[in-house]
Amino acid sequence: MSSHESDAGQPVLDEASRELEAAAHDARVAFDCIALGELDRAHTSAVEARAAIDAAVTALQAALGMTSEAAGR
Repeated sequence: MSSHESDAGQPVLDEASRELEAAAHDARVAFDCIALGELDRAHTSAVEARAAIDAAVTALQAALGMTSEAAGR
């Protein structure tokens, strides 16, 4: 992959990184809420973590699609 091709996917990879950071934060909040007995808030944070992971997976799939399209040229 050339430098130009990798630069084109950088915003998508940045988004995947942000989503994974958000997922890690939300998972930590869920963990802490469980320890505090705040189960409703733990559930909400766990659902938010899962959504962030799904968004990161989608972004990574898009980046992989960009690289496979570039490789097919």
